[in-house]
Amino acid sequence: MKDQLNGLKIEALKALENADDEKKLNELRIIYLGKKGSITLCLKKVGTLSPEERPEFGQLVNKIKKIVEDGISNKKEELKRKPLKNQKDFFDPTLPGERPPMGALHPITQVMDEMVSIFTFMGFEVVEGPEIESDYYNFEALNIPKDHPARDMQDTFYISDDVVLRTHTSPVQIRTMEKEKPPIRIIAPGKVYRCDSDISHTPMFHQIEGLMVDEEISFSHLKGILEIFIHEIFGKNRALRFRPSFFPFTEPSAEVDVQCLLCKGRGCRVCSNSGWLEILGAGMVDPEVFKSVNYDSEKWTGFAFGMGVERIAMLKYGIDDIRLFFENDLRFLKQF
Repeated sequence: MKDQLNGLKIEALKALENADDEKKLNELRIIYLGKKGSITLCLKKVGTLSPEERPEFGQLVNKIKKIVEDGISNKKEELKRKPLKNQKDFFDPTLPGERPPMGALHPITQVMDEMVSIFTFMGFEVVEGPEIESDYYNFEALNIPKDHPARDMQDTFYISDDVVLRTHTSPVQIRTMEKEKPPIRIIAPGKVYRCDSDISHTPMFHQIEGLMVDEEISFSHLKGILEIFIHEIFGKNRALRFRPSFFPFTEPSAEVDVQCLLCKGRGCRVCSNSGWLEILGAGMVDPEVFKSVNYDSEKWTGFAFGMGVERIAMLKYGIDDIRLFFENDLRFLKQF
């Protein structure tokens, strides 16, 4: 009789171990502890035994009953802790759904959109052009002769002798002037390519260039437009300055510096202790450029400017390595 009861205990515990959902667990409760369950029937046999056998047999059956009840209780708690997705044939419609991760615009896209919105508010039209350009549109029409350093292989990606990946979006200005007559007021945002890679340069980056052509356009108009832009993008109290410079397609030309955003002009490592950071180049359109698009330089004048979007973003957010924008590290990108 004792061997039969021990065998029943082993059988019950093994069955509990293999139970993998609450339905099977409930079935085992009925099989062993129900009104007609194996352990319940054993308890009913106590009355048929002799007075000498009853105490020992009864204690053993109650002990086994307690072991099975505890086993069922423990198994039930274990199943509750088990991930719902691992439970077969179970679905709880009251649980909230799994929310997919939300995407966001890349910080470069955010800054470019902000820059474009500032210029379009001032009346500039957005124009785009091809990223693979002819030598003529990328260089010749912009008054960049054959021996200019910008044509060096270390600066330009050449597809063939006469085809390049554009090094700036200035070719869009030439294409627009060929198709349209003044007055013109456009910006040309887009990707550009140069053979350069370090903490402040990448082989592919983004530029926004602007062009305005009309009668009696002066350098004062250029200064006014750029002051409005810089104060909108960096804040009303941000100081700026114009320094004389040289570009083949503008004359006179200037570099535009903004007061260092990190040290507020006091001087630091980022601005080489000068208190200023260069952000763009600009100038009055050279008459030779007008000649290439058949504009009368005696009647029409204009200005052009160009700036790197990554450069603006780095200054705006205090980022000291341009490569962070393109490493696709979500820890970095989620900050924006």
